[in-house]
Amino acid sequence: MTAAPPGTRTRGATALLVVAVVAVALNQRPAVVGVAPVLGDLRAGTGLTSALAGLLTALPVFCFGAFAPLAPRLARRIGLETAVAGSLVLLAGGIALRLLSPVALLYAGSLLAGAAIAVANVLMPAYVKREFRRPGTVMGLYSAALNVGAAAAAGLTVPIGVALGVDWRVALGSWLALAVAALALWVPVAGVGRSHTAPDERRAGAWALLRAPLARQVTAFLGLQSVQFYSFSAWLPTLLADAGVPVGEGGLLLAVANVVGAAGALLAPAQAGRMRTQRPLVAVVVVAYVGGLTGLLVAPASGTFLWVALFGLAQGSGFALALTLIVLRSATPLVAAQLGGVAQCLGYLLAATGPVVLGALHDRTDGWTWPVALLLVLLLPMIWSGWGAARDAVLGADRPGTPTRPAAASS
Repeated sequence: MTAAPPGTRTRGATALLVVAVVAVALNQRPAVVGVAPVLGDLRAGTGLTSALAGLLTALPVFCFGAFAPLAPRLARRIGLETAVAGSLVLLAGGIALRLLSPVALLYAGSLLAGAAIAVANVLMPAYVKREFRRPGTVMGLYSAALNVGAAAAAGLTVPIGVALGVDWRVALGSWLALAVAALALWVPVAGVGRSHTAPDERRAGAWALLRAPLARQVTAFLGLQSVQFYSFSAWLPTLLADAGVPVGEGGLLLAVANVVGAAGALLAPAQAGRMRTQRPLVAVVVVAYVGGLTGLLVAPASGTFLWVALFGLAQGSGFALALTLIVLRSATPLVAAQLGGVAQCLGYLLAATGPVVLGALHDRTDGWTWPVALLLVLLLPMIWSGWGAARDAVLGADRPGTPTRPAAASS
């Protein structure tokens, strides 16, 4: 079965569908972010260098990019809903695989989890555009849930391990329960079934979108925003520990960043949907990034809460805005899935380099000045791409590579 058309659902059914969307979103970050708080114990237990530990965090993000183009094809073959359900099954398998002791299986589990998240990352915005009359509001809830899931993983992974008296592997594996719960909710509420896509839409090439500067700008903004998020998530606890902040507080501060980010993620998409151009939101995101990164560069051990909160606000609202721009710049759900696949493929491949480069730069300089300075420099191309991606235009359904001006702003 498939979900009922938007116009035929009752309010209760719509609310349950929103809950199912949120449940899926909650699972899209713990498998990645949960590694950072246990990175010290992980390195001690496995003997990994900083660069290899950064690779462990970057591997799922690399998979986000590598597997993103497959998601629209998978959805056309087995249906959007079924593809999302399958991603939750694969995610659960990846998390379970990381419970096993060989280091190789730790990386293999991260690869499977990354592939699973890649599918949901691409298909959920397209699903929201198809199923809801006001996608901006639901995208706000979806984006906020991404941050809440990341915050939970950052703040609770270590306490869960302590409370259960288990090692870091089992603490990471505890997020398996969340994936199973989301699957149990998604299948009966969202349903499963084949997508109904017009034949001419099936032949439209996703990569042809990149002929349009608008598509390239959306892709660059998503990628550069993701570099900031995943680099920060991977190394913030270590950066703060090196600055003298108690080790136990590093994960909690990362959780604070994601909680603040959830507030920004909730508000930014809803506001973006009411605006013809989202450039004021891009400006707010950049200002918050500059404040947070400058504080961490100059005085990481004093005013830490403020710097982390500013960065959290920037990454939460910025990433939510990037996802929402995929929806707002697309004329149809198919174009949204195609643009999401292309943008997330290239964007996440770029983002995957962030934790590795920062880890290697830290090893080479024996400090965090140059890694944080690099993140500040990367704000320059992010401003340029965000400014272009936020302009009042959409990618048309008939000719995917050609942007057209919308008659009215989406909501």
